[in-house]
Amino acid sequence: MGKTQLKVGVIGSGQISGIYLKNMINEFDNLEVVCVASKNFEHAKKRAEEYGIEARTVDALLADPEIDMAVVLTPVGTHYELIKQALLAGKHVYTEKTMTDSPEKAAELVALAKEKGLCLGAAPDTFLGAAWQTAREAIDSGLIGEVTSFAISGNRNNDLLLSFAPFLREPGAGILYDYAVYYMTTLVSLLGPVKRAAGVIGKPYPEHVGIIPGRPEYGNPIHNPNESQVSAIIQLESGVSGTLHIDSDTEAMDQHYYAIYGTKGVLYCSDPNGFGGEVKLLHSEFNPGKPWSPAELITLPNHFAHAENSRGIGPSEMADAILTGRPNRASAEMAYHVLEVLTVLLNGGESGSFADIASSCTKPEPLAPEG
Repeated sequence: MGKTQLKVGVIGSGQISGIYLKNMINEFDNLEVVCVASKNFEHAKKRAEEYGIEARTVDALLADPEIDMAVVLTPVGTHYELIKQALLAGKHVYTEKTMTDSPEKAAELVALAKEKGLCLGAAPDTFLGAAWQTAREAIDSGLIGEVTSFAISGNRNNDLLLSFAPFLREPGAGILYDYAVYYMTTLVSLLGPVKRAAGVIGKPYPEHVGIIPGRPEYGNPIHNPNESQVSAIIQLESGVSGTLHIDSDTEAMDQHYYAIYGTKGVLYCSDPNGFGGEVKLLHSEFNPGKPWSPAELITLPNHFAHAENSRGIGPSEMADAILTGRPNRASAEMAYHVLEVLTVLLNGGESGSFADIASSCTKPEPLAPEG
């Protein structure tokens, strides 16, 4: 009988590590989480005790020949060095988003993984969740006819987030790399790669004030060096075009509008930062002969697993790909492509002019329904 599990070492013990460790230990049988490491060893010890695993230094984790995969859950500015070290140590690597803080660094890592014959994958993995696989099934089956365009919009509250998550104040953790990456990854997973893009980037509020009582920043200025708004036009390789708009300078938390328009209907998708939620359909079939009257929205039935917070499905799916000898869905190529698109928008924010996207990627294979 062949190998059915990969031994995993987690690098990073911050907030996001909790849900990863919980799911990788309890939900995904093809992963055996051995240890957690962190720059701050005391933080690693705390996480290790919480989940009944070992605490190690990063060097000790990477030196262990039994560790098959490193899962990197540190801030984006540390990804390049950690991923490179792990690949050079012979480990498969899955990393939190984005792969790196620049396409140049990401391209080097993609090439290194190929050279070493190792698998490299990156978050977001929300597109593997139930809502997004339901949307993919609807599109692929022709339920809305031929796709004609898309309109995507979301928001965040930086007054809260910059105090709650200090890593967002670090260079490279702006609204594009930290949040638009979810919207762009789900878009590419549904409709395929991007051909060209143009956007206007905003940084209107470089100073915020901490609003969480009890934290050191409460009532004090918080500097934000990153972009907080994006308004973009995206054209896909298929010829379909649409808009992307995200504003993190609003008071409300994480509202979303995600519509895919087609010749026979409109698909309203869920929050790209989540795995579940409702997928709704507006279809001419339900209002025959009366195009001037509003049709009733229907909620599509879901036949897929992982409607709950399933962070960790990316490493599990990658482990299955390694064990069965197929490409992983949350692939390095898709992550690199999305990173290039986001960087083009970031760099073109002054002029707002279109730029071609040099890379491409294969749209990931859909998952099979349950049962």
